[in-house]
Amino acid sequence: MKTKPRLVLLGKQGAGKGTQAKSLARHYEIAHLSTGDLFRAQAAAGTAFGLEAKRYMDDGELVPDTIVMGVVEECLAPGGPLSGGFILDGFPRNKAQAVELERVLDGTPLHAIIHLDVPREVVVERLSERRVCVKNGAHIYSVAKPPKELWVCDECGGAVVQRDDDNPDAINKRLDTYERDTRPIREFYKESGHTVVTVDGVGENDAVFERLTSAINSAVS
Repeated sequence: MKTKPRLVLLGKQGAGKGTQAKSLARHYEIAHLSTGDLFRAQAAAGTAFGLEAKRYMDDGELVPDTIVMGVVEECLAPGGPLSGGFILDGFPRNKAQAVELERVLDGTPLHAIIHLDVPREVVVERLSERRVCVKNGAHIYSVAKPPKELWVCDECGGAVVQRDDDNPDAINKRLDTYERDTRPIREFYKESGHTVVTVDGVGENDAVFERLTSAINSAVS
């Protein structure tokens, strides 16, 4: 594929966005941009918005939309991944961010918005069984697939625990928020004439990956 795709990947918490986004980024040789990674990278670079985002994250608070968009705009500035393709992982999170992203892209359109669809009951079960490394939250395990040494991270040796908010009540509240905030995103993109594709996210990772690449290839060709 000569064209480097510019993609948005949406999906419920626990749908497998992070895993699939990393695989897609390797496959298409494009940048994988998740907001958490962007915040950390821009903070390490000492940018104003990056440092401000880090302050909110360190305090355990949600990063305001204005700062989120500032970080994204810094990342997508000339010389960044705009021309080389990218996949935005779990962003935008609401319609206001989607509108602002269109402004930032400024005539460089997205090729597709992919909605990775997994039923609520499946993600509730996945998240309830999820365990994360306390040193690096990106190192994720599950009750079914624990680390080699019980509850010690294979990557960095940190303790592997269940997050406080990975219980069914808290998960369902997060999913309610997701449905409220992200449904208008899909409607906005459809009304704006963008390609919006729903892909079944249930099954083995390889099978889901094949569905995603098929949808993306059709959208970009």
